[in-house]
Formats: sequence, structure tokens, C-alpha cells
Amino acid sequence: MQVVESGGGLVQPGGSLRLSCAASGFTASDNLMQWFRQVPGNEREPVVGLDSMNSMLHYKGFTGGRFTVSRDNAKNTVYLQMNSLTPEDTAVYYCRANIRGTVVWGKGTRVTVSS
Repeated sequence: MQVVESGGGLVQPGGSLRLSCAASGFTASDNLMQWFRQVPGNEREPVVGLDSMNSMLHYKGFTGGRFTVSRDNAKNTVYLQMNSLTPEDTAVYYCRANIRGTVVWGKGTRVTVSS
């Protein structure tokens, strides 16, 4: 079982970016899928999640609606849509799957917000 993130890169302040998390070896829609991020020197923090009931979970500090999660069941992929990005959103973004208690992390994709 694994998850692989993609879609990171350089984006200007105020811009948007969509990250992808491709799951393999399990069905993403049957499990809790979450996005985390880690700023250098800080702990990894949860951003947003999507449970098996298709309910979006917003975590502390990320309730303003700039970050949303969606899923394409046909592609077994979860997406993180990020809007109105600021330099403070610069981080490595990770996908995490909780498969009936087994946690699987991706290697992350780097997002840099800079002009």
C-alpha cells in the first residue's frame, strides 16, 4: 500500500495550486485520507481530511476555506486544492492514509509561494 503526492512547485502569492495523492494497494474512498504540511523547523500539522463518508475534515488553523479536499474514485486519487496562497503556505505537503489503523505516508511534495 502506498500514496504518492504530486503537483507541488512554485506559485506566486495569491495563486492557486492543486496537489494530487495517488493511492495504490487500497481503495482511497474506503479510508480516511488526510493532507498534512510541514514547514522547516516546525512539526507536521494536519490541514484537511476526507473520510469514507465523503465528509471533509478541517483542522485547527485551516478552517477558512482556502484548502479543500476532493476525491476521484475512478483514479483512486485524492486532491488538495489550495487557493489564495501566501508565502506562509510554503511547506512540504504530505498525504496520509489511515487504512483501518494502518497509517501510510507519502514522501511529500514541496510547495513554494514566492514572487
